[in-house]
Amino acid sequence: MLLHGFTGTGATWEKIVVEWMPDFQTLTIDLPGHGKTRPGQAKSMENFCRDLAALLDELYLEKVHLIGYSMGGRTALSFSMYYPERIKSLTLESASPGIDDEKMRKKRHQQDVKLAEWIESDGIKAFVDYWEKLPLFESQRHLPESIREEIRHERLSHSPGGLSESLRFMGAGAQSPWQKELPCIPSPVLLLSGEYDKKFIEINQMMERLIPSAEHTTVQHAGHAIHVERPSIFGKIVTGFLKSV
Repeated sequence: MLLHGFTGTGATWEKIVVEWMPDFQTLTIDLPGHGKTRPGQAKSMENFCRDLAALLDELYLEKVHLIGYSMGGRTALSFSMYYPERIKSLTLESASPGIDDEKMRKKRHQQDVKLAEWIESDGIKAFVDYWEKLPLFESQRHLPESIREEIRHERLSHSPGGLSESLRFMGAGAQSPWQKELPCIPSPVLLLSGEYDKKFIEINQMMERLIPSAEHTTVQHAGHAIHVERPSIFGKIVTGFLKSV
């Protein structure tokens, strides 16, 4: 089961699934406020994880290998905390366990709410123009134009209401932090970060120290979205990990 990041959809995984995971049964999810989900169905992190567990029940899937990128990584980690018995392995790409400091978490939530209000007032195009220029995605500017256009089209496909709900209810400032619970994760964990993504390298090094079964890999010549910027390397590392567990 693969969970995308903020402004993405389940389609972000298509190349990985087709080229690297033909031997796996795969399930890609549109997170609340994204893709085919509709505004007005706002979900907290805990409530969405409950929905995922219900979906697995509906599909008669007792356990899954769970893969999450960025916001999807926070979601995947949260699901593994609420439902550890449903996890075969956990792969977290450019993800964090949330914000442990209460003051910083409240400040981030306030920032996310302001950003949500701006999206609602100024619209998707203005937001995407802003989002693409963030230093976090600087390395994506070197991708072929066709890939950059695909990413932009995916971002522009969202509704203002959907993204604003996602920020308010599933943003890093809205979720419970998991730092104290990391040593209790029983499943094998793969942590991935890109060479140019210094902040998340530090976060993942911290997580590696705290999770007994974790291994951290830094992917060279990649930024935040490793599966987009270095898909072949990402696919090779992840499928190798899945087959090993």
